[in-house]
Amino acid sequence: MELRHLRYFIAVAEEGSVTVAAEKRLHTAQPSLSRQLRDLEIEVGAPLFTRGARGVQLTAAGRAFLVHARVSVSEAGEAVQAARRAGRPAKAVFSVGFLMGQEVDWLPHVTRILRAELPKIEFKVTSMFSPDVAEALQKGEIDLGFMRVERQPDVTFVMIAKEPIVVVLPSDHPLAEEREIDPIALEGETLVGFSDFAIVLREVVEGYLIGKGIELTPSHRVENPATILSLVASLRGVALMPAYIEALLPWSVVSRPLKGEPPTIDLAVGYRSDNPSPVLKTFLAGLDQLITEGPAGTRQAR
Repeated sequence: MELRHLRYFIAVAEEGSVTVAAEKRLHTAQPSLSRQLRDLEIEVGAPLFTRGARGVQLTAAGRAFLVHARVSVSEAGEAVQAARRAGRPAKAVFSVGFLMGQEVDWLPHVTRILRAELPKIEFKVTSMFSPDVAEALQKGEIDLGFMRVERQPDVTFVMIAKEPIVVVLPSDHPLAEEREIDPIALEGETLVGFSDFAIVLREVVEGYLIGKGIELTPSHRVENPATILSLVASLRGVALMPAYIEALLPWSVVSRPLKGEPPTIDLAVGYRSDNPSPVLKTFLAGLDQLITEGPAGTRQAR
C-alpha cells in the first residue's frame, strides 16, 4: 500500500464521486483512479465503497479506514516538513537592544546597514532600560545595544549622538508659555528625578543643577520614564529628561529647551569586541555613516 493510494481514497470519499475526484482533485483519468481503488480494496481485504448511479458511498469498513487514512497522510506530511526543517541550515540570530524610545530614531539605520543580511538572519529587536541593555550585552544575550555609556566590563562603546536635556512640565504650567526656560526659574518647582538605576542620566542632571548653583532636590526618584511623565502631570512638577522623550509625551505634558548651553547626555552603540558575528562586523563597517546622518526620525539632534 502506497501513500498515494490513501490520498486517492480520501479524495473520492470526500467528493462522493470517482469522476469528480479524478477531474477536480487528483487531475488524473477516471479509469485509472477506479483501478487504483480496486487494488486498494483488494489489499485491505474489504469493500470500501458501494457504487451507485449517484456516485459512491463509504461502507462501514470504508468509514473506519478513512479515519486512519487521514491520520496517516497528515503524519506523513508532518514527517516531510520535519525532515526539511532539520536539513535546512538554521538562520543566524542577530539581536539588537534599544534604550526605550530610541528605536524610533535608530532602528531605520540598523535595517539600512544590514539590508543585505536581513533575508539570511533571524533579526530580533528589544526595548529596555539602558542598564538592562548593557547587562544583556555583557551576558551575550544581544549582539548590539543603543544605550548610555554604562559601567559594564567587556563592552566597547562608540558615542553616536549627544542628546540635549530638556525641561518636561505640565502643558498648562506657567513656564510652558516660555519658548526657552531659564534654569534659575526652576527653583522652587517640584522636581521629579531619577533613581540610581539610571545613574548616568542622574549624574548629568544633578551635575548641571549644581553647576548652575540651583538648589533643587527631587521629591521623587523613579527609574521608569513613563512613571516620571505621570508624576510630572499629577504633581504639577518638572523633570529634566533627554530630548528623545519628546516623541513619547502625552497631551498633558510638554517639553521646553533650556536657555543657554543645555547639558547633554551621550547615546552610544555598545558591543562586545569578542563577538565573532559577521553581521556585527557588517554593522560596524557602516557605523561612521550612521553617526554622520544622526537620528532617522523627524527629531534631529540639537
